Amino acid sequence: MLDNFVQKDTKNPILMKIGSAIKSIRKKIGVPQWELADKCGLSQTSMSQIENNIKRPHSKTIAKICEALEIPESIIYIIAMEDVDVPSNKKNTYNLVYPSIKSLALQLVKKEHMDLVETEE
Repeated sequence: MLDNFVQKDTKNPILMKIGSAIKSIRKKIGVPQWELADKCGLSQTSMSQIENNIKRPHSKTIAKICEALEIPESIIYIIAMEDVDVPSNKKNTYNLVYPSIKSLALQLVKKEHMDLVETEE
């Protein structure tokens, strides 16, 4: 069953840390891991493996996670991007632009869920 939701790629290491991005956003929004897993039809173990970059989620699983977190998929990919994911001939542009883009993406996550934060206080 787990194989329907995640890919295990032993030949190509995971470069984009999609799981770390999911974990960061989930924590920022304040959703417990078990709750996100439940909304996505995953076990908490599977969600933990995804968040810890042990397993790479299929695109359908990423879509389910984004739907549950109420964020666009592009936000996950922006936050997950790292220097090693960028071709060497694009590093200068990446270093110039990426910090601002990532900051904006994190602000969008925060703004989209501001009503959740305000009702909890």
